[in-house]
Amino acid sequence: MTGFDVARYLGLWHEIAVIPNRFQEDCAAGTTATYGLAEDIVGITVFNSCLEEDGGRSDADGRARFAGPSDEGALEVAFVSLLGFWLWPLSGDYIVFALDPEYRWTAIGHPSREYGWILAREERLAPDDLKLIASRFEDAGYDTCALLMSPRAMGDPRTPLCELH
Repeated sequence: MTGFDVARYLGLWHEIAVIPNRFQEDCAAGTTATYGLAEDIVGITVFNSCLEEDGGRSDADGRARFAGPSDEGALEVAFVSLLGFWLWPLSGDYIVFALDPEYRWTAIGHPSREYGWILAREERLAPDDLKLIASRFEDAGYDTCALLMSPRAMGDPRTPLCELH
């Protein structure tokens, strides 16, 4: 994707749907990601947070850096640091492959298609937006049944995205 504007991307995003993964297995509801400009490196701060089943919070601090030109939305994201140095060899690829022109929602994936997220500025998206995003995931080769809607509150169902359109 070209035209990615990091300044517009910064701030709070709510997870709308996710392909379940091991590094978020403790998240039961209310998952968010907050991006900011990093002062210690050229890049982006990443702060992920969610509610756990027991009602506690799980937080993860990380850093992201561009994996190519900054207008392409391809990032490496690291959540492991040692003595203040981010361990980039342990980072994951994070590709913004669809983005609302107004930066209201984004579709993010990984080259393996084993990971994927729908993030939005608001806690919910309109059905038409979800249909459009589902088509973007399909066009990118993802199984939309693997994307599960993220619970906003404890006990909310984790409906597959494919069942909503």
